[in-house]
Amino acid sequence: MNSILVIGASRGIGLELVRQYTEAGHRVIATVRDDAGRERVRALGAEALTVDVANPASISGLAWQLDGEKIDIAWYVAGVIRRPNALTPPTQQDFDAVMHTNVLGAMQAIPQVAPLVADAGGVFAFISSSMSQIGSVPNSGSWLYRTSKAALNMAVAAAQHDYPGATLVTIDPGWVQTDMGGDSAPLTVEDSVRGLRNTVAGLTPADKGRLLHHDGRRAAHW
Repeated sequence: MNSILVIGASRGIGLELVRQYTEAGHRVIATVRDDAGRERVRALGAEALTVDVANPASISGLAWQLDGEKIDIAWYVAGVIRRPNALTPPTQQDFDAVMHTNVLGAMQAIPQVAPLVADAGGVFAFISSSMSQIGSVPNSGSWLYRTSKAALNMAVAAAQHDYPGATLVTIDPGWVQTDMGGDSAPLTVEDSVRGLRNTVAGLTPADKGRLLHHDGRRAAHW
Protein backbone atom coordinates (compact mmCIF):
# COMPACT_ATOMS: atom_id res chain seq x y z
CA MET A 1 0.00 0.00 0.00
CA ASN A 2 1.50 3.30 -1.13
CA SER A 3 1.18 6.59 0.74
CA ILE A 4 -0.29 9.29 -1.50
CA LEU A 5 -0.35 13.04 -0.81
CA VAL A 6 -2.76 15.28 -2.72
CA ILE A 7 -2.23 19.02 -2.21
CA GLY A 8 -5.42 20.82 -3.23
CA ALA A 9 -8.10 18.15 -2.86
CA SER A 10 -11.19 20.18 -2.01
CA ARG A 11 -12.82 19.53 -5.40
CA GLY A 12 -12.25 18.67 -9.06
CA ILE A 13 -9.12 16.78 -10.08
CA GLY A 14 -7.71 16.73 -6.55
CA LEU A 15 -10.82 15.19 -5.04
CA GLU A 16 -11.02 12.63 -7.85
CA LEU A 17 -7.38 11.66 -7.25
CA VAL A 18 -8.33 11.02 -3.63
CA ARG A 19 -11.30 8.91 -4.68
CA GLN A 20 -9.43 6.76 -7.17
CA TYR A 21 -6.41 6.17 -4.96
CA THR A 22 -8.48 5.26 -1.89
CA GLU A 23 -10.62 2.92 -3.97
CA ALA A 24 -7.41 1.26 -5.16
CA GLY A 25 -6.49 0.58 -1.54
CA HIS A 26 -3.85 3.24 -0.97
CA ARG A 27 -3.42 5.43 2.08
CA VAL A 28 -4.19 9.02 1.09
CA ILE A 29 -3.39 12.30 2.85
CA ALA A 30 -5.20 15.26 1.31
CA THR A 31 -4.95 18.98 1.95
CA VAL A 32 -8.09 21.12 1.87
CA ARG A 33 -8.91 24.75 2.55
CA ASP A 34 -12.05 24.48 4.66
CA ASP A 35 -14.39 22.26 6.65
CA ALA A 36 -16.49 21.37 3.61
CA GLY A 37 -13.42 20.04 1.81
CA ARG A 38 -12.36 18.17 4.92
CA GLU A 39 -15.71 16.42 5.07
CA ARG A 40 -15.53 15.43 1.39
CA VAL A 41 -12.09 13.83 1.60
CA ARG A 42 -12.82 12.12 4.91
CA ALA A 43 -15.98 10.63 3.43
CA LEU A 44 -13.72 8.97 0.85
CA GLY A 45 -11.52 7.47 3.56
CA ALA A 46 -8.60 9.89 3.31
CA GLU A 47 -6.79 11.83 6.03
CA ALA A 48 -7.39 15.58 5.82
CA LEU A 49 -5.00 18.45 6.53
CA THR A 50 -6.10 22.08 6.36
CA VAL A 51 -3.71 24.08 4.16
CA ASP A 52 -4.25 27.21 2.06
CA VAL A 53 -1.50 27.17 -0.58
CA ALA A 54 -2.18 30.83 -1.42
CA ASN A 55 -1.26 31.78 2.14
CA PRO A 56 2.52 31.49 2.72
CA ALA A 57 2.06 31.23 6.48
CA SER A 58 -0.38 28.34 6.04
CA ILE A 59 1.64 26.25 3.61
CA SER A 60 4.86 26.85 5.55
CA GLY A 61 3.41 24.60 8.26
CA LEU A 62 2.97 21.62 5.94
CA ALA A 63 6.30 20.02 6.93
CA TRP A 64 5.41 19.58 10.58
CA GLN A 65 2.00 18.16 9.65
CA LEU A 66 3.82 15.53 7.57
CA ASP A 67 6.60 14.89 10.06
CA GLY A 68 7.83 11.30 9.86
CA GLU A 69 6.01 10.46 6.62
CA LYS A 70 7.40 8.81 3.50
CA ILE A 71 5.37 9.77 0.46
CA ASP A 72 5.36 7.45 -2.55
CA ILE A 73 3.38 9.80 -4.81
CA ALA A 74 2.67 13.47 -4.14
CA TRP A 75 0.42 15.66 -6.28
CA TYR A 76 0.29 19.45 -6.34
CA VAL A 77 -3.14 20.10 -7.84
CA ALA A 78 -4.09 23.52 -6.43
CA GLY A 79 -4.63 26.09 -9.16
CA VAL A 80 -6.70 29.12 -10.13
CA ILE A 81 -7.30 30.91 -13.43
CA ARG A 82 -8.04 34.44 -14.58
CA ARG A 83 -9.15 34.73 -18.21
CA PRO A 84 -8.45 38.26 -19.55
CA ASN A 85 -6.11 38.50 -22.55
CA ALA A 86 -3.13 40.75 -23.15
CA LEU A 87 -5.35 43.69 -24.11
CA THR A 88 -6.04 44.08 -20.39
CA PRO A 89 -3.28 44.52 -17.80
CA PRO A 90 -3.70 42.13 -14.87
CA THR A 91 -4.76 43.69 -11.62
CA GLN A 92 -2.54 43.30 -8.59
CA GLN A 93 -5.28 41.22 -6.97
CA ASP A 94 -5.51 38.81 -9.92
CA PHE A 95 -1.73 38.57 -10.27
CA ASP A 96 -1.31 37.71 -6.61
CA ALA A 97 -4.16 35.19 -6.62
CA VAL A 98 -2.83 33.29 -9.63
CA MET A 99 0.88 33.47 -8.87
CA HIS A 100 0.54 32.67 -5.17
CA THR A 101 -1.56 29.58 -5.81
CA ASN A 102 -0.02 28.27 -9.03
CA VAL A 103 3.65 29.13 -8.47
CA LEU A 104 4.56 30.35 -4.99
CA GLY A 105 2.53 27.64 -3.25
CA ALA A 106 4.25 24.95 -5.32
CA MET A 107 7.70 26.43 -4.68
CA GLN A 108 7.00 26.50 -0.95
CA ALA A 109 5.73 22.92 -1.00
CA ILE A 110 8.76 21.51 -2.80
CA PRO A 111 11.37 21.85 0.00
CA GLN A 112 8.87 20.45 2.50
CA VAL A 113 7.50 17.52 0.49
CA ALA A 114 10.23 16.53 -1.98
CA PRO A 115 12.54 15.12 0.74
CA LEU A 116 9.71 12.86 1.93
CA VAL A 117 9.17 11.71 -1.66
CA ALA A 118 12.91 11.17 -2.15
CA ASP A 119 13.05 8.99 0.97
CA ALA A 120 10.49 6.71 -0.67
CA GLY A 121 12.09 6.91 -4.14
CA GLY A 122 8.77 8.31 -5.30
CA VAL A 123 7.17 10.85 -7.62
CA PHE A 124 6.12 14.46 -7.06
CA ALA A 125 3.76 15.53 -9.85
CA PHE A 126 2.46 19.06 -10.43
CA ILE A 127 -0.65 19.83 -12.45
CA SER A 128 0.37 22.16 -15.27
CA SER A 129 -1.34 22.85 -18.60
CA SER A 130 -0.80 22.61 -22.35
CA MET A 131 -1.43 26.37 -22.22
CA SER A 132 2.04 26.71 -20.64
CA GLN A 133 3.87 25.65 -23.81
CA ILE A 134 5.64 28.68 -25.26
CA GLY A 135 6.24 27.06 -28.64
CA SER A 136 2.55 26.62 -29.42
CA VAL A 137 0.72 29.73 -28.23
CA PRO A 138 -2.36 30.36 -30.43
CA ASN A 139 -3.55 33.55 -28.70
CA SER A 140 -3.20 35.60 -25.52
CA GLY A 141 -6.32 34.28 -23.77
CA SER A 142 -5.80 33.73 -20.04
CA TRP A 143 -2.28 35.11 -20.40
CA LEU A 144 -1.75 35.38 -16.65
CA TYR A 145 -2.67 31.71 -16.20
CA ARG A 146 -0.40 30.71 -19.11
CA THR A 147 2.47 32.64 -17.55
CA SER A 148 1.96 31.03 -14.14
CA LYS A 149 2.01 27.51 -15.56
CA ALA A 150 5.13 28.22 -17.63
CA ALA A 151 6.76 29.46 -14.42
CA LEU A 152 5.63 26.29 -12.62
CA ASN A 153 7.26 24.14 -15.32
CA MET A 154 10.55 25.98 -14.81
CA ALA A 155 10.36 25.75 -11.03
CA VAL A 156 9.88 21.99 -11.16
CA ALA A 157 12.56 21.44 -13.82
CA ALA A 158 15.03 23.43 -11.72
CA ALA A 159 14.11 21.81 -8.39
CA GLN A 160 14.53 18.30 -9.82
CA HIS A 161 18.32 18.71 -9.58
CA ASP A 162 18.21 19.10 -5.80
CA TYR A 163 16.18 15.93 -5.11
CA PRO A 164 17.81 13.12 -7.12
CA GLY A 165 15.98 10.45 -5.13
CA ALA A 166 12.62 11.73 -6.34
CA THR A 167 11.10 12.16 -9.78
CA LEU A 168 9.57 15.62 -10.19
CA VAL A 169 7.37 16.25 -13.24
CA THR A 170 4.65 18.58 -14.45
CA ILE A 171 1.56 17.09 -16.09
CA ASP A 172 -1.15 18.56 -18.31
CA PRO A 173 -4.50 17.02 -17.28
CA GLY A 174 -6.17 17.97 -20.57
CA TRP A 175 -9.30 20.08 -20.93
CA VAL A 176 -11.42 18.67 -18.14
CA GLN A 177 -15.05 19.05 -17.05
CA THR A 178 -14.34 20.86 -13.77
CA ASP A 179 -15.34 24.25 -12.40
CA MET A 180 -12.27 25.65 -14.18
CA GLY A 181 -12.66 23.72 -17.45
CA GLY A 182 -16.43 24.07 -17.81
CA ASP A 183 -19.13 21.67 -18.98
CA SER A 184 -18.09 21.80 -22.65
CA ALA A 185 -14.66 20.26 -21.96
CA PRO A 186 -14.15 16.93 -23.75
CA LEU A 187 -12.65 15.03 -20.81
CA THR A 188 -14.48 13.84 -17.72
CA VAL A 189 -12.59 14.29 -14.49
CA GLU A 190 -12.64 10.51 -14.00
CA ASP A 191 -10.93 9.87 -17.35
CA SER A 192 -8.39 12.64 -16.85
CA VAL A 193 -7.39 11.35 -13.42
CA ARG A 194 -7.22 7.77 -14.67
CA GLY A 195 -4.79 8.97 -17.33
CA LEU A 196 -2.77 11.03 -14.85
CA ARG A 197 -2.36 8.04 -12.56
CA ASN A 198 -1.33 5.75 -15.42
CA THR A 199 1.18 8.29 -16.70
CA VAL A 200 2.80 8.68 -13.28
CA ALA A 201 2.93 4.91 -12.87
CA GLY A 202 4.88 4.65 -16.14
CA LEU A 203 7.53 7.32 -15.57
CA THR A 204 11.16 6.65 -16.47
CA PRO A 205 14.34 8.43 -15.31
CA ALA A 206 14.33 10.34 -18.61
CA ASP A 207 11.07 12.03 -17.59
CA LYS A 208 12.53 13.87 -14.60
CA GLY A 209 11.73 17.58 -14.76
CA ARG A 210 9.63 17.24 -17.93
CA LEU A 211 6.15 18.30 -18.92
CA LEU A 212 3.93 15.34 -19.76
CA HIS A 213 0.32 14.92 -20.85
CA HIS A 214 -2.40 12.95 -19.09
CA ASP A 215 -2.48 10.40 -21.93
CA GLY A 216 1.22 9.61 -21.60
CA ARG A 217 2.51 11.84 -24.39
CA ARG A 218 5.70 13.76 -23.67
CA ALA A 219 5.61 17.44 -24.61
CA ALA A 220 7.57 17.97 -27.82
CA HIS A 221 8.27 21.59 -26.88
CA TRP A 222 7.65 23.67 -23.78
